[in-house]
Amino acid sequence: MCKYIKSRTATKNTHRNATSAGLRAALRGVALGFFSAALLLGSGLYKAEARTSRIKDIVNIEGVRENQLVGYGLVVGLNGTGDGLGNSPFTEQSLIAMLERLGVNVRGENLKTGNVAAVMVTATLPPFINQGSRIDVSVSALGDSKSLQGGTLLVTPLLAANGEVYAVAQGELSIAGFSIQGDAATVTQNIPTSGRITNGAIVEREINFQLEDLQEIRLALKNPDFTTSRRIAQAINGFTASSLARAENSASVVLRRPEGYDGSIVDLITDIEQLPVQPDQPARIVISERSGVIVIGADVRISDVAIAQSNLTVKITETPQVSQANPFAEGGQTVVVPRSDLQVNTGADVKLATLETGVTLHDLVTGLNRLGMQPRDIITIIQAIKAAGALQADIEVL
Repeated sequence: MCKYIKSRTATKNTHRNATSAGLRAALRGVALGFFSAALLLGSGLYKAEARTSRIKDIVNIEGVRENQLVGYGLVVGLNGTGDGLGNSPFTEQSLIAMLERLGVNVRGENLKTGNVAAVMVTATLPPFINQGSRIDVSVSALGDSKSLQGGTLLVTPLLAANGEVYAVAQGELSIAGFSIQGDAATVTQNIPTSGRITNGAIVEREINFQLEDLQEIRLALKNPDFTTSRRIAQAINGFTASSLARAENSASVVLRRPEGYDGSIVDLITDIEQLPVQPDQPARIVISERSGVIVIGADVRISDVAIAQSNLTVKITETPQVSQANPFAEGGQTVVVPRSDLQVNTGADVKLATLETGVTLHDLVTGLNRLGMQPRDIITIIQAIKAAGALQADIEVL
């Protein structure tokens, strides 16, 4: 009898555990189905080949940002390649002030050292960095120094935009270039007047920003777009099965911590930053006329338009000839007779080409490349199509 009761009880517990496991699996299936449906709704029924990106790759968290630091200092130990004190009075003044702080009085003396250079020191203070941590610094010559090779940066306070000191830099410079000069030639590789000190600054002050205490945050889109903003909000709401996210505008999505959530806002960010979203972007063409670079967006389209392109080319070739007098001629002389060959190409064989509606700019550029068009000619044609109103895209000229 006891064995039967125990067996029956074990059977009930097994059935209950199986039912609970099945319920959890069903809930997970419902959540995944809801999340998938939300993604399809937010994406406007994406195509199968659409590429997605993680939310963490397309947004910035408001308040989570770097801060720029800058300082003025002296580099010593140069092998005669420092500033000329006569040409850089700020270097001489800084050197005198530094020596006076160390108890050496040289004011009024004629300093002629070439082993010192005035430099600007820059660094980036990462978000949430702790006091005592180390950061890299960049050092650039301010005067007429020839090279900073072998130099050592003296203690330099690094200030933020508010004028407060957040780090102190010091250390030996690492230079990626060199300069060698002889009597008749000079060889220079890279930039010898700028260098870097790895872990060259110690953080002395932290930025007071408590992210975990916030009840809501703003996700700032790196490439503002209304469609992308709405898709991010729908992906988050679909994953959490609640209305936690709201698309505020094309550049930001507001995310609030739900009531009863046992985690912090940091936990919530960690939960949603891996969600996939299909970013959208407007049709745009970026042109750099200086370098001849053309970058074309995927959604650029062209309406009905006819195109003809021709260049007027004038070619002049000078082949002067020497005319000499006959051997026994009286009063003859040798003269140079000009001979000019003039060729004009007006592009008479060029015909109009018609493009139908819906043709992509990629097809147009491919065709022009097959005709041997240069990038600058393609840029001119693209700008002319835009001026005709047949190009459905924005053109940005760098």
